[in-house]
Amino acid sequence: MEDHQIIALYFQRDENAIAQTEQKYLPYCRKIAVQLLGCAEDAEEALNDTWLAAWNCIPPHEPACLRTFLGRLTRNICLKAVRAAHTKKRGSAEMRVVFEEIEEWLASDQDVEREVTQQALADSISEFLGSIPDAERKVFVRRYWYMQSVSEIAEAHGFSESKVKSMLFRSRKKLYTKLKKEHYL
Repeated sequence: MEDHQIIALYFQRDENAIAQTEQKYLPYCRKIAVQLLGCAEDAEEALNDTWLAAWNCIPPHEPACLRTFLGRLTRNICLKAVRAAHTKKRGSAEMRVVFEEIEEWLASDQDVEREVTQQALADSISEFLGSIPDAERKVFVRRYWYMQSVSEIAEAHGFSESKVKSMLFRSRKKLYTKLKKEHYL
């Protein structure tokens, strides 16, 4: 079933929308959830929350790209679960490593989540991602969006781990410079 047809089912409040969404996007969303949560049981719970969130958001929201919309819902639900687990001292080790890599320049007196959601910052980051070479962009997105480990990224791209670390370091440095210049940091 095409995305526009699935979205139409949501607007008709047809419960088949959830079944069609799950049928088409379960593997994609499960990969995100398992990667972020590291536990199949937690991932299944997050996926159920994703389907419910989609049901509650559509309508009134009509996503331009259902795949991206569901990926973002899944990711946000998983990050919220990780934050909750972290407050209980059970956070994901890989997630902590990722955040430690960029925490210095993300720390501020303002609420980081609110700042990140602002459209101007999102546009700036998108512009940055569009300006770097394809391989660097893919490595960057795998690390900071999908939160994959350096070894997983290296294996997926056929790079050494040191090359991936070096690419990430250079990309972070470029992004830091861009965001500092635009007064986001």
